[in-house]
Amino acid sequence: MPDYIINRKVLWLAFISFLTLSCVTEKKVDKRLNVVWISCEDMGPILGAYGNTIIKTPNLDRLASEGVLYKNAYSTVGVCAPSRFSIITGMYSARLGAHNMRTGDYHNFKTPEEVFYKQDIGVIDKAGVNIPQYEVVPPKHVKPFTEILRTKDYYCANNFKCDYQFNSPFTAWDEVSSIVSFRDAPKDRPFFYVWNSLLTHESRIWQRSNEALTVAPQDVIIPDYFPDIPEVRMDIARKYSNIEAMDKKVGELLSQLEEDGLLETTIIMFWSDHGGNLLRQKRAVGNSGLNVPLIVRYPDKKMAGKVEDRIVSLMDLAPTVLSLLNIEPPAHYDGKAFAGPFEDKPRKYAFGTADRFDESTDMQRSVLDGRFVYIKNFMPELPLIYRNKYRERIPMNSKLIQMDSQGELNGDASYIFMKTKEVEELYDLQDDPYEVKNVATNPEYVDKLVELRNALSAWQIEIDDKGFLPENEIVKSFWPDMKQPVTEDVVFSLNSDGLLSLTTSTPGASIGYQLDENIGSNSWEFYHKPLSINEDQQIAARAIRIGFKASNTTLNQN
Repeated sequence: MPDYIINRKVLWLAFISFLTLSCVTEKKVDKRLNVVWISCEDMGPILGAYGNTIIKTPNLDRLASEGVLYKNAYSTVGVCAPSRFSIITGMYSARLGAHNMRTGDYHNFKTPEEVFYKQDIGVIDKAGVNIPQYEVVPPKHVKPFTEILRTKDYYCANNFKCDYQFNSPFTAWDEVSSIVSFRDAPKDRPFFYVWNSLLTHESRIWQRSNEALTVAPQDVIIPDYFPDIPEVRMDIARKYSNIEAMDKKVGELLSQLEEDGLLETTIIMFWSDHGGNLLRQKRAVGNSGLNVPLIVRYPDKKMAGKVEDRIVSLMDLAPTVLSLLNIEPPAHYDGKAFAGPFEDKPRKYAFGTADRFDESTDMQRSVLDGRFVYIKNFMPELPLIYRNKYRERIPMNSKLIQMDSQGELNGDASYIFMKTKEVEELYDLQDDPYEVKNVATNPEYVDKLVELRNALSAWQIEIDDKGFLPENEIVKSFWPDMKQPVTEDVVFSLNSDGLLSLTTSTPGASIGYQLDENIGSNSWEFYHKPLSINEDQQIAARAIRIGFKASNTTLNQN
């Protein structure tokens, strides 16, 4: 056979191979990944995958065996609303004045018409000034990161908790409800879906007290800072049982994803909004209050079973999602991507804050490096365990407070009831996992003490820590003269290409719009580029900036 015929045949086969490879490559690019967040409440890393042999969590253990488990993941605050502010914005709450818990009734999504503010909620700041309900107003460039996903045509749904220290803008989600599912996503669009479980929240200790226990009180692990009494064992058993109930719900969600053939096209992230739900856990600024479980499962089970020691903040979730979806995170984020093409360098430290919690005011700051915990108390004259009506509904909490008042607590069990605090605390988790042996004055630890003290001071300067300001001054900076600013109405205009542009004169505001039969509903499309509208179509638009009152709805008829 002549050489030129052979060469033509080789070239033809090469061309066919190129076309085949191109089609496969194109198919991979077109198949965009989904993301599911499984969010639980008030839980430290006490799952089976983290070494707890008492609590049975087979579904989360499976997730860990098929994914990456992070040992040193931390919330920025030991309570939900300031922590979730950092998660949705990628920013430290203490940088932007969102660190006091809580600013208003924004647990769940409300339409602008449903929002109202109480003027007296029994809260006095450190200057003795009454604090009404309000919304945090961050700088104009700070937005819910889901708006970035919506510009990329992601269907963003939340079931169903928001609790961001501001009422969730209607532009942040395609839908927020207690019934929305990833199955509601249009078939031609990728989705970002958040499923929140309340089963492990501290309130479920008393609200589920009549449910059958799945963990026996005699089997629980009691931290050193609690006495071994029946009330403690019973409430820890309830806590463990609630975690097992949550795990079953996670199993149902994973089964749905598997039934729909979505496990291999979906990134799954499991996390808790902060640490544990008992005394010296929730609202605490040390390891017990900030250390959280974090598991990431990739569609191809990449790095399955890996245990990662790098320090991660929950603020890093948003930039990591963007990075994994090949979207460059905004440069202003405090959060750092820990995976994906835009992965940032690992953190050296995690920082935590504690300020006003409900009716009680304090100020603590912490820095953690995975082994050591350094805490600085800016109001050392106050006790560590202060009175808090909400948490004292947990039977063991009120019992321990009573025992302390009667002088019945001894040893480590009395440690957390210190009547005043040391200015500095330092704990070595390797030898003291329950943080009951303060080694701040131990000369053997002086180098670590100075290192972490300096790291914390530098961080506070860098973020211009708003914890030093009385809360009333922060509120006035958001709402001058205590009047909520108002977002300006949307203006319609046609550009040179005949496309419809929507604008508002309020800097930093986002715009939502509705078309035809959807007008008047609670569902808003996210405006991010000029629209092509038919002559017979109707469009309504509304603008909102975080912390502002929403604009009026503007209706345009072509």
